[in-house]
Amino acid sequence: MIQKDPQQPDLYSVSDKTRTKPLIQLFILFIAIILIVSGEAGVRSLLGLGFSFLVIFKIVLPQIVMGSNPITVALMASSLILMVSYYLTHGINQKSTIAILGTLGALIVTGILASIFATASHLSGFGAEETAFLLDKLPVSSFYNLLLAGFIIGSLGVLDDITISQASIVAELSEANKKLGMYELYIRAMRIGHDHISSLVNTLVLVYAGSALPLLLIFITSDVSTVSLLNYESVAEEIVRTLVGSIGLVTAVPFTTLIASYHFGTKR
Repeated sequence: MIQKDPQQPDLYSVSDKTRTKPLIQLFILFIAIILIVSGEAGVRSLLGLGFSFLVIFKIVLPQIVMGSNPITVALMASSLILMVSYYLTHGINQKSTIAILGTLGALIVTGILASIFATASHLSGFGAEETAFLLDKLPVSSFYNLLLAGFIIGSLGVLDDITISQASIVAELSEANKKLGMYELYIRAMRIGHDHISSLVNTLVLVYAGSALPLLLIFITSDVSTVSLLNYESVAEEIVRTLVGSIGLVTAVPFTTLIASYHFGTKR
């Protein structure tokens, strides 16, 4: 990539390498593997993925830049994404509807906690390096709003798996033993949910840790005390993101299981 010097029109410099070709190849490989392995379900999931990006770029980001409440915008956009992606991927049925309700409940908890602890931790949204490229394009308040919206939308993908699984578990338990009432369905499904929580929380933490490895290396290589490092905004931001997302993930299990147990248990 060649960049022209604004001060000297005849002077050019190499700014970076072109990476378009391998990125396109990787994207094509990604689509091909999904279609080969998943077939029709893969087509539906890709359509849901495309719709999610459309909502984020056409609704979420413009509204936040205009000064709208980030939590309200993120929750409304998440509701729209949930309904389209869940029904596309899993079909229009009772389990999908229950999973959507359970996910929305967990997202509300995530949004409230994100707002409380981001404010209490005095996070400004400038913890990430890429915010420097937006300083002349966005008002200062937008960075904090983007941070909160990112907390909510970031946990949305993981919630998809756990809520639809819990709804399916309750439905299958109800079908296998039609004598089970709401309470018995809830207790049995939560036994499975406990294992689900353990594995997914570990997965979520590892995902965040993998994306923040340079920050984690600071703890090992820096001469600054751990307490001082924890007070750096870039570190505190990742900690709040991880813990808030994990709490939202944990609450999704009892929310979804309770709704599903009520529906399938009292239906008879």
